[in-house]
Amino acid sequence: MAQWFRKGCVLAVGLWAVALPVMSVTPALADEGDDEEGSKGPDMHKLAAKPPLPKAHKDFSKFRFIPQGDKVQEQADSNRLLFWTPDGRPDGYAQRRGSGIIYYNAQGQVTRVQRLDASEMADD
Repeated sequence: MAQWFRKGCVLAVGLWAVALPVMSVTPALADEGDDEEGSKGPDMHKLAAKPPLPKAHKDFSKFRFIPQGDKVQEQADSNRLLFWTPDGRPDGYAQRRGSGIIYYNAQGQVTRVQRLDASEMADD
């Protein structure tokens, strides 16, 4: 039993002797890598400010009923237009669904449905 214990201690000391120089050298190598600009990856703040993906673009010319005087904000990814009053309050939205465009008020209730004919549907 004592022989197994001695072998275990010798093995542990041997591993420690090998691991100690490796652990002490690693921070020194990391400090040298910080000085080089080429080895760094892209800054996450810069990537978030200007994403590399192109913005989605949709044709919203078929949306006919836009409240007068409202500012329009496009949401191309969800095929929707948001309407805002001149003082910045939400005034509703319009969304393309199948063969029509549905207009909603600020409370989310349907106010108007615009049916699209075959020629307007073929443009998509």
